[in-house]
Amino acid sequence: MSSELSPERETTVQPPAPATEAATPESETASGQSKEPELPPLSDHEFRQYNRLAEHMDLYHNHIRSTWNMLWGACTSGKRPGGMSLRTFLDAGLQFVQGLDMHHKMEETYLFPVLAKKMPEFRSGRGNGAAELLRQHKEIHQGLEVLQEYLRKCKSGETELEMGALKLKMEGWGTVLWTHLDQEVKTLGAENMRKYWTVDEMTNMLM
Repeated sequence: MSSELSPERETTVQPPAPATEAATPESETASGQSKEPELPPLSDHEFRQYNRLAEHMDLYHNHIRSTWNMLWGACTSGKRPGGMSLRTFLDAGLQFVQGLDMHHKMEETYLFPVLAKKMPEFRSGRGNGAAELLRQHKEIHQGLEVLQEYLRKCKSGETELEMGALKLKMEGWGTVLWTHLDQEVKTLGAENMRKYWTVDEMTNMLM
């Protein structure tokens, strides 16, 4: 049976986020609940189709991880990467904010509603009625707004960039971001997607 593979991943420079597993059907428990039947092995072709969304998602998530690591590395070292001007550094931070915000909006507009037809992991709702991945989006967005406001003030000259202050703007939501990046990819992985979709449905699903 094929094992799930993803592109080479960035490694965070902050303490690792606590592991959060994607939602899965119930397994056998001490209370006597029956364990879900074991599914047959996937062929290589089936695995590629079922894992396609996860691979595409992880590619983009690696870009997010890379930029976060650059910004966080500057915070912890107290200096910008070698050769990077202040303007370039601030622009990179603002592009990170705008890119991640747009990525989430596109997911919630186009991808999640399709997946939610069969997958509770992507269903929307008010407050805690929303799936965990969408609640994570909301928390991340709140952090992005704070970071964006600070970077804009630094770029306009209203505020002088201080790495300690920038670190404070990032660390409050860093754990949920890194948890989300991993959890979303795992939820879209072949072993989970096969529980809800046919191979043909996966082949025709747009990313």
